[in-house]
Amino acid sequence: MELVWFKRDLRVDDHAPLFNAAQRGPVLPVYIVEPELWAQPDASARQWAFVTECLEDLDTSLRNLGQPLLVQFGDVVEVFTKLQRTYQFERLWSHEETGNGWSYARDKKVSAWCKARNIPWYQLPQFGVIRGLKDRSGWSRRWDRVMGEPAAPAPKALAPVSIDGSSLPRAQSLGLVSDPCQGRQIGGRVQGLRILNSFLFERAGPYRKAMSSPLTAENSCSRLSTYLAYGCISMREVAQATWNRQLELKQMTQAPEGWRGALASFSGRLHWHCHFMQKLEDAPSIETRNLHRAYNGLRTAENVELLKAWQKGETGFPFVDACMRYLRVTGWMNFRMRAMLMAFASYHLWLDWRQPGLHLARQFVDYEPGIHWPQVQMQSGTTGINTIRIYNPVKQGYDQDPSGAFVRRWIPELREVPDNFLQEPWKWEGAGQVLDKSYPLPIVDHMTAAKEARQKLWAVRKGEPFRSQANAIQQKHGSRRSGIAQINRRTTKAANSKKNQMSFPFD
Repeated sequence: MELVWFKRDLRVDDHAPLFNAAQRGPVLPVYIVEPELWAQPDASARQWAFVTECLEDLDTSLRNLGQPLLVQFGDVVEVFTKLQRTYQFERLWSHEETGNGWSYARDKKVSAWCKARNIPWYQLPQFGVIRGLKDRSGWSRRWDRVMGEPAAPAPKALAPVSIDGSSLPRAQSLGLVSDPCQGRQIGGRVQGLRILNSFLFERAGPYRKAMSSPLTAENSCSRLSTYLAYGCISMREVAQATWNRQLELKQMTQAPEGWRGALASFSGRLHWHCHFMQKLEDAPSIETRNLHRAYNGLRTAENVELLKAWQKGETGFPFVDACMRYLRVTGWMNFRMRAMLMAFASYHLWLDWRQPGLHLARQFVDYEPGIHWPQVQMQSGTTGINTIRIYNPVKQGYDQDPSGAFVRRWIPELREVPDNFLQEPWKWEGAGQVLDKSYPLPIVDHMTAAKEARQKLWAVRKGEPFRSQANAIQQKHGSRRSGIAQINRRTTKAANSKKNQMSFPFD
């Protein structure tokens, strides 16, 4: 008996552990609902709702192969002990996981359990992340090679095994707070494939120009981040489908305007997805500790009122608040606005990045720890190697929402404010009718706050000790941009048929 442990890889296609296990013998496919995992401060009911739909879709796929998914509830080691007594499985299979600190500690316990019982645990990579990496040189070329390998096919059939599993619990049973998210995406591989195909063949044209504004990003970004985060589709499937579509466009006499450039940009972002995951894989402490030690103690006082105002979308800065309210309803935000929200909390409100980072982690249905925490620190200025980027919350409103349509949709309290004052309602002569009544006054002077934050951060960056540590961080975690080769656009056998190309499964 082979036990395949599904975690954040909820699919049967391009699932190397499942494919390899099925070559050895009968497979017991298991998903374990871990109450302690869902009790972590980065977990939310909206994420569990998405995972539930993914598990239902996965169960359907496995049933079509002959063996349903076995759902278990509890501590992983206790579940494995029980299953080992019942089924005497000989090997444990799973994908490698670059998760949060809790899942990292849990995997170490599982490893010890397996060694104590002489049960081999085969952990296979599912992204372009390299476990035990010593040096970043050549990383991108290796990513290209890994993504260019043939995808593992789903097993033709699985021998049925008599099992007695649990039903999927409701969010309340896991202790998750009610978390309405009416506009979130629907989970499952079927939905992920549909969204990939619509991006590559219908929506990607304006990607480059439209990705920055929340008005246009919702439709023009790939919207695949959630499906990659929970493994409904694999990075390899997305990369190969993108390369094949690029080749198709290149061979056209007259390709649709903007499409070649759009997919070239998108291909580059596939590298960046795994580049940031590699940071957390190499340094799990990024989730909880400043990457550069010089920033320790820089932000010490916790201002609960400022944090709450930011979380609620009630800072008095219309564009910032509109973005936060949009995120609360949809569970998603385009990259530039994610960066602005985190930067505003870190610089203008001078909040330590940990609590704002956890709030955003819970809000994002597509929460991927390996991307989220390096980005949180990058946007908070604590990496020591990235440019300090302080977004002007008013200018961003004018730039990304020039008509005010986005603000008007999400901040109805400002309905009476004229268009030319919408991003700065405090300058309107009738501001007293609205501000500090139905909508708050700005909670900080954003120009003064930005100036003070910049001075504090640059003061830390002076001196040889800072530069010495920054150089070490760059050597370990920095990109080797000169080593990022042009994306491999070779075709795969599967791409030779339109049917398979469309079924292959980012932003």
